[in-house]
Amino acid sequence: MSAPLLIGTSLKMYFGYQQTLDWCRQVADIAQRHPAVTQGHAALFIMPSFPTLAPVLEIVRDTDIRIGAQNLSDQPPGAWTGEVSAAMLAEMGCRCVEIGHAERRRHFHEDEALIAAKTALAMAQGLSPVLCVGEVDEGDPGLAASECIRQIDSVLADTPQPRGADLIVAYEPHWAIGASQPASSEHISTVCLKLQAHLDAHGGGRVIYGGSAGPGLLSRLEGSVQGMFLGRFVHDARAFEQILDEVMTLQAASHQ
Repeated sequence: MSAPLLIGTSLKMYFGYQQTLDWCRQVADIAQRHPAVTQGHAALFIMPSFPTLAPVLEIVRDTDIRIGAQNLSDQPPGAWTGEVSAAMLAEMGCRCVEIGHAERRRHFHEDEALIAAKTALAMAQGLSPVLCVGEVDEGDPGLAASECIRQIDSVLADTPQPRGADLIVAYEPHWAIGASQPASSEHISTVCLKLQAHLDAHGGGRVIYGGSAGPGLLSRLEGSVQGMFLGRFVHDARAFEQILDEVMTLQAASHQ
């Protein structure tokens, strides 16, 4: 059977504490009964805010949902006030961590050296980096792919190979994040196929798409991405079911 599609989301700072727990309970219920998950066609991951990680890990304990953090320190454990280490996240039971999101690059001035350090620490602790890459301005998809490959290579230059499924690259063109519509299907497919080919030739990894991703997009991108990094669309937990229904439709079509 082919690898399951990765379907995940970062809740950013939208939800409060109790709202996060209630939402995660709903998603855990969906994961336990939806055939896309129970039959291994989709694998879910959720990245809630730091204060909710422990209770959310408990909520999803009887599911296969992977829980991750939205950030981590670029330093090992020590005197770093207000930071959270990769070692602690791994000890808690987190399995992935978001690194290099456009908001972190823009608002917190994270550069590629910092992102590289975070990525190396994450992988050293067995955490799958969800490494966000993307071009700033809308333009030619070939040039966009070249820029994203440059970002990947810069960040992973000192990361040991093989990386395999431990590495998840989330293609998120900066100009499409928060937009009313995602980038065109043709643009996304062109970029993601080039990124996947590059990863396949240089240690492995999986490419997913984010950036105003919603219903119907996965079907339009069939074969060119290995999953979706969803945004505000899934703030209604029931929207996860729509995406998982789409996964099942694609699965059925592939066997016709």
